[in-house]
Amino acid sequence: MLETKKKDIMERALERGKGILRLFPAWVPRSFLFPGRRLKLATQDLYAIDPEHGGVGERWLSSTTMADNGPGTPEDQGLSYVVAEMGSKTERVLLRDGMELMGERLLGEDAFSKHGGWNVLTKFFDYQGLIPHHIHQMDEHAEKVGAIGKPESYYFPPQLNFIVNSFPYTFFGLQPGTTKEDIKNCLKKWNQGDNGILNYSKAYALIPGTGWNLPAGILHAPGTLLTYEVQRSSDVFSIFQSMIESRPIPWDLVVKDVPAELHHDLDYIISMLDWEKNVDPEFVKHYYVKPKPADRLNSMQAEGYVEKWVIYGSEYYSAKELTVLPGKTVTIRDQSAYGLIVVQGHGRVGSLEVESPTLIHAGEMTADELFVTHTAARQMRIENTSKYENLVMLKHFGPGNPDAPTRTEQHTEG
Repeated sequence: MLETKKKDIMERALERGKGILRLFPAWVPRSFLFPGRRLKLATQDLYAIDPEHGGVGERWLSSTTMADNGPGTPEDQGLSYVVAEMGSKTERVLLRDGMELMGERLLGEDAFSKHGGWNVLTKFFDYQGLIPHHIHQMDEHAEKVGAIGKPESYYFPPQLNFIVNSFPYTFFGLQPGTTKEDIKNCLKKWNQGDNGILNYSKAYALIPGTGWNLPAGILHAPGTLLTYEVQRSSDVFSIFQSMIESRPIPWDLVVKDVPAELHHDLDYIISMLDWEKNVDPEFVKHYYVKPKPADRLNSMQAEGYVEKWVIYGSEYYSAKELTVLPGKTVTIRDQSAYGLIVVQGHGRVGSLEVESPTLIHAGEMTADELFVTHTAARQMRIENTSKYENLVMLKHFGPGNPDAPTRTEQHTEG
């Protein structure tokens, strides 16, 4: 598509939405995991989108990051499309292309010049069983394969966790006293069945309405709650667990983001762990996150809404949960652009109608996902058109949001 055509679609979309962009759902499969079936994607479509790479257990939100699913991955997998109405038809352009063409208009001149783009990846992930124990590389290791490190944070939306599936616990880090030699021995046993790495970790109960803040380099085996995950715009990882639910995991997934000459260098692979953080005896104190009200609760409720910070304490990203009470219209002010996903109810965001769908088929457009430019974010009128049901949405921000609570405040609060 010619650059001028892409820009024309973006201009029309911005004009139609008065600074708000509609986004098309971006579905991502994974070959070594089974879908949890809470993303509202029709059951018959779970393996229809890209069967070569598995069933769909993830929906990426406001994404300018391509999914890395190995050879044969469709070139737009994981990328969000902006949808513009052109008379009786619609056309679309990648949000990534829109950011390249007019990033200053979308993010603001200061944010774009400082951070160079959106630089945040947000997703829902939803699986039936435990995800294998793995890490996301720190910058020093990710740079060796042309990528960036990936810290990430989680929030468990109550609206989407109506069932918890088989294991609503996540293994985080390693038990204090674990040695590097212990983990090296686990890797040496890769082809001997279960390598026993979870014996050195600890599982924590997952509580809907709360979350975790996880720096890069920490081992984790996420449990079976549907998770709203906000992270840096990277898809690097290394799996350290040899089997999951009696299925072997290939060594290729240990070294997916390891330089070829180091694929069997166990010392290097162990060096990808942030050791002190993995064996932190006060792990809960440092990384468990409780929601933090964005303002005084009584004053918000009097105006017809409740807004909470649900992901914070990172320099790279943050997120809020906004609830507008039935029949209320409110004006919400943010200083940064954000992506938005509706998880309950229906209403209007600015000039656009929104609703949380009941069922989505592959290839269908929805009215639940938006991108709000920095200008529109400064004074956003939101209306709950239901008399009885809350309108609930999640808002994800990129780096540099001046309103987001700091890490120190996070630890003080919980």
